[in-house]
Amino acid sequence: MLDIRLIRDNPAALDDALKKRGAEPASAEILKLDDARRDHLTKLQDAQSARNTASKAIGKAKATGDEAEAARLIEEVAKHKAFIQEGEDEERRLTHALDDALASLPNIPLDDVPEGADEDDNVEVRLGGQKPTLGFDGKEHFELGEAMGLMDFETAAKLSGSRFCVMKGALAKLERALGQFMLNTQVGKNGYQEIAPPLLVRDEVMFGTGQLPKFADDLFRTAKDDEDGERSNNDQTSLWMIPTAEVPLTNLARESIVDAETLPHRLAALTPCFRAEAGSAGRDTKGYLRQHQFNKVEMVSITHPDESDAELERMTACAEGVLADLGLHTRTVVLCTGDMGFGARKTYDIEVWLPGQHKYREISSCSTCGDFQARRMNARYRDANGKPQFVHTLNGSGVAAGRALIAVMENYQTEDGGLRIPDVLVPYMGGTTLISANGQEVT
Repeated sequence: MLDIRLIRDNPAALDDALKKRGAEPASAEILKLDDARRDHLTKLQDAQSARNTASKAIGKAKATGDEAEAARLIEEVAKHKAFIQEGEDEERRLTHALDDALASLPNIPLDDVPEGADEDDNVEVRLGGQKPTLGFDGKEHFELGEAMGLMDFETAAKLSGSRFCVMKGALAKLERALGQFMLNTQVGKNGYQEIAPPLLVRDEVMFGTGQLPKFADDLFRTAKDDEDGERSNNDQTSLWMIPTAEVPLTNLARESIVDAETLPHRLAALTPCFRAEAGSAGRDTKGYLRQHQFNKVEMVSITHPDESDAELERMTACAEGVLADLGLHTRTVVLCTGDMGFGARKTYDIEVWLPGQHKYREISSCSTCGDFQARRMNARYRDANGKPQFVHTLNGSGVAAGRALIAVMENYQTEDGGLRIPDVLVPYMGGTTLISANGQEVT
């Protein structure tokens, strides 16, 4: 959420930032709501002051025996009291309208973010590793997995519908190995604290990281029928399934004032993630790339504002490192203003080369959000003067296990349809060095 004071001071800056994001100007409407609320607050304060003055005058009138004046003052107090009661309801309505308008605004991009409309305007900043030469026509991951008998999309559709997969045998083991390897790297090598967070969260937690209210259609929500057979909205029976561990990890700082000396807080988790993918109809319908349920290692940093820019570079390097350890070829791009996520003010996407598709595909996204999420969560620290200030938050994939599985399958496939195991994963696979074309593990 943006600071209303910054919009008051420089409304043109907000509209310019929204234009860069491809959005319509909003400062005029925001300031109209803000002015209405402030004007109403002034009227309420004046009424409260007048009521207090009249209340004090009643006693004086009675003391001098002026019953007529006392009666008039009592009537005046009653009128002020009625106005204040109604006015407090109006204040809540105006505050709610302003908060809703502010909550709908995306974050403001940093000055060094390239301007652009979509992914075609993203800017490459570096390459990692060598693009592989297979020496034969590579297959896509789902062709390999189905031929091995270890990826079953048809049975998954019977169980749960489209965009699900039943993973079997050695491939299930390989995906688990990838998750453990990446989490161990982020915790043991890169200094993140491992967290096992809840997978179901309340509305206010989703709001804190920016998923609600804007992206409700892209989320899954639990529900339970009440005694009358109606769908319940009870806090414990209507919870959101996390789309990423960013949500619970970042909200660990919500409604708190953290000790500045302990910053940065670096947190990591390997969790299932759940996304409705409502905005991706028709995209990547084949294979394991865009699923409703997937596993991911997430990194979150809670930092001092002065450290957040450097922390973004560090976090991105941590994600790039696990892909380098897997021997994968990557490119890192900085997203343009039109392609950034709602809550980000700068984002790096790491894309991995997939020989079967002959293209780069996103495998990690690392973003700094500034104080945007912290304002929504009321997450703060105390500055040198003891005054509470908002922390900065960052999040990034470290990385998505399913997409890493795709990358390993396509980059390490053999000509006969088998799959070599990257060296760093062999210990996690119990010594297996190859998955044969018929799905058997070879040591």
